Amino acid sequence: MGLVVGAIAGSAALLLWLAVASDSPPQGNVPSEGIIFGIWRLFYDLEAPSPRVLLAAVALAVMFAAGVALIEIQVSNKARRSFDVQTSPLAPKVIMAATRGTFHGPVVVTVLIPAHNEEASLPDTLRSILAQSHRPGRVIVVADNCTDGTVAIARSHGVEVVETVENTARKAGALNQVLRRILPDQGPNDVIMVLDADTAVDDGFLAGAVSRFTNDRGLMAVGGLFYGEEGAGLLGQLQRNEYVRYSTQIGRRRGRVFVLTGTASLFRSTALRSVAAHRGVSIPGISGDVYDTAALTEDNELTLALKSLGALIISPAECTVVTEVMPTVEALWVQRLRWQRGALENLGAYGITRATFRYWAQQLGIGYSVIALGCFVLLIVITVLAVNVWVWFPFWLGLGFVFTAERVVSVWKGGWRARLLAAALVPELVFDIVLDLVYVQGIIDITLGRTGAWGHVDHAPTATASVEEASS
Repeated sequence: MGLVVGAIAGSAALLLWLAVASDSPPQGNVPSEGIIFGIWRLFYDLEAPSPRVLLAAVALAVMFAAGVALIEIQVSNKARRSFDVQTSPLAPKVIMAATRGTFHGPVVVTVLIPAHNEEASLPDTLRSILAQSHRPGRVIVVADNCTDGTVAIARSHGVEVVETVENTARKAGALNQVLRRILPDQGPNDVIMVLDADTAVDDGFLAGAVSRFTNDRGLMAVGGLFYGEEGAGLLGQLQRNEYVRYSTQIGRRRGRVFVLTGTASLFRSTALRSVAAHRGVSIPGISGDVYDTAALTEDNELTLALKSLGALIISPAECTVVTEVMPTVEALWVQRLRWQRGALENLGAYGITRATFRYWAQQLGIGYSVIALGCFVLLIVITVLAVNVWVWFPFWLGLGFVFTAERVVSVWKGGWRARLLAAALVPELVFDIVLDLVYVQGIIDITLGRTGAWGHVDHAPTATASVEEASS
């Protein structure tokens, strides 16, 4: 996986470099000369790139974006119209044909809250779900190998508690144990919500989700749109900006979500039973398990499983949740490395299919952006070292202004602090470089077969990150 992604992204960058390198400077145009450390002569040109180079760059970008969009639309339409019960048992037309003319009662929500030593954050989570205008029918805290007061706190709030038995498969294993118990008794209109114990849902979340399920019998899952909790200083604001941009992007896609967030998502019981039945047959995993315990990112893997079975999933604007932000760079690194490795490993397990094509393109786009941003920073450093006086490049300044304006507009609804940070530009570029390094580390680790790690944040007053080993 690492070698494939790296090779394809590198080939795309090489193609653009060849297009640029094949261009010749206009006759009579003498480039300026700079010297680095007094030994390396460097020539630079203040003129804008030639129309040929600009056309090549724009054409490559447009072709890639248009190709991905067209294929995604084709795949989506085919899944929606499919009548194939064998390959697409969760396709809208299949589901609606099976339930036509029968009323199975109102949508009833059962909330599962997996919790491993979450005594500090669990009370806020429980208060948020119990205070919903649409009350859940049942709330179950899944206490997984807890050594603190998680169980006592859950019982004090009057909810059910299920303690896992000899679970070594983290969140996925804990949820599988409970789902084996409750799924057989769930009706066609019953819904399972999985809510992290460090997440608080906004008022109206359940009402919005239940309305969506009620009005669309073909809808199989609803995910939350998350934004970051307050705190953690500059690092926290950088993460909040990132989450705001993601929500804005999903809004432009009218809720067509890339990944059902593990923080708060709802699933029709029919969909989860179908996933468990197809594990080890048409999708990876062990037969009977809803969650693949071998996956580092169980939310991403379950999204791929549902889409592979033809399911329709969305993240509507009315379903918002507040999730934690990583308080330290170390904790952020562990979290994002797990996300990145999990995404790549899931794609390796599923291969290249209609359902996964969009995700392959996304990973290749990230790989290409790593190369592009790295080259940009390198050229800036070389230029600063080479010239004796500051040089203004009007063309690149214009592009920089457009880039900065887009960064500010995309976080506008995040408030004045989000806009100010985006306008400063440099902190977010540094943050992006850190995420790029995580991506590279993920590819290296996968290529070398290193064991993955699972991060857990201690929610005590002085939050620290601890790392637990996880199977790769």
